[in-house]
Amino acid sequence: MDLVEVGSVGGFFALRTGAVERLATPGAHGGGYLPFAQIYAGDIEPLSARVDTVAAKLGAPERRVAASVAQLGLAARLWSVALGSAALRGEVPDLDPARLFWDPRGSSPDDLRLPEPRVFPVTGTAPGGAVTGATPVTDLAAAVREVVQYGHLVPLAEAVRADGPISPRLLWGNAGSALAGAVRELRAWSRRTGRPDAGERAAAIGAELFTHPDLRSTGVSRDGSFRRRSCCLYYRCPSGGLCGDCVFDRPPPRPSVEEVSG
Repeated sequence: MDLVEVGSVGGFFALRTGAVERLATPGAHGGGYLPFAQIYAGDIEPLSARVDTVAAKLGAPERRVAASVAQLGLAARLWSVALGSAALRGEVPDLDPARLFWDPRGSSPDDLRLPEPRVFPVTGTAPGGAVTGATPVTDLAAAVREVVQYGHLVPLAEAVRADGPISPRLLWGNAGSALAGAVRELRAWSRRTGRPDAGERAAAIGAELFTHPDLRSTGVSRDGSFRRRSCCLYYRCPSGGLCGDCVFDRPPPRPSVEEVSG
């Protein structure tokens, strides 16, 4: 499958391919790639290291703030790669956690690598995986949901919560925000490149994905915009503010040092 055009949408849509040169040693994550399956199986040390990195960079006053931002970044990467391919190419990459590698020490957008890209089976896809009207949006959405939501976001949320206390509602809110952001970027790209079909397909797939109970209540879509019903907590950081889709109209008062430490 060809992921080059998908990567042209933006950094969050790009996916490195080819052999993994640097593999992290289990239990000693000083650097290198590791499969997501390792984290989902209970080795959360690399994820904890990522949260530490984000916390230091943002000056996060609470660990859950850094955990939220880290999870939001990964959700955005996973949705973008899968949705971008579905909208532009009519095919969904197989992001099997055992085959998708991540370097938790990398910068944002998260550094992902897929050694040998292959297509995830999509019901209704024409021979060769070509984009045609015969490929129902519901089938593309079902494949994206299987690959991203079930394959990654559910076990990722469990791993994040194993690292420290954080609201499941907040994590699903992040997932909804990341999905809406991926749709928004694809629609903007489609306008710039004269590919309205790709933008329309991205919006339709996104709308179908939002029918799932875990995503349905995460926000409200109106006229191409999205307003979430929860907050990622970024505003609590010293230089933080409100995201464009935040539930708040203005930043709530930041907690004092005593409130955070207590």
